[in-house]
Amino acid sequence: MNPFTYIKEINFGKTDLMDTDDESVAKDYNAFIVNRGLSYFSDAVMQANEMNIRADVPKHVQFRYLLNSIRKRKRFSKWLKKENDIDLEVVKEYYGYSNEKAKTVLSILDPSQVSELRARIEKGGKGNNI
Repeated sequence: MNPFTYIKEINFGKTDLMDTDDESVAKDYNAFIVNRGLSYFSDAVMQANEMNIRADVPKHVQFRYLLNSIRKRKRFSKWLKKENDIDLEVVKEYYGYSNEKAKTVLSILDPSQVSELRARIEKGGKGNNI
């Protein structure tokens, strides 16, 4: 089972997935992902934080706490994902810097300088440009 199955059951299904003798069910439970998924909702963030604080509690106890303490409701949200910054990639490639150094350099460069760097690293060909 994936972590989203557990989140779905906590939010809406209210079926105790841990009520089985199968050991793999408890091993599949990823507390970090489940707590992160629940933290997007104002009515579930406190319970998710309690389980983050008590990470040493067994997985089946964490799941049952969340299952029984969060009210049944359909909750949908988009997960935040890291955006791929094209200008950052240009600076990284041109100077050979890490993400951290490239972010620093990018903050002092103006857009015309970044476009000049992009022109210098242009490799040509179809679809190979940054």
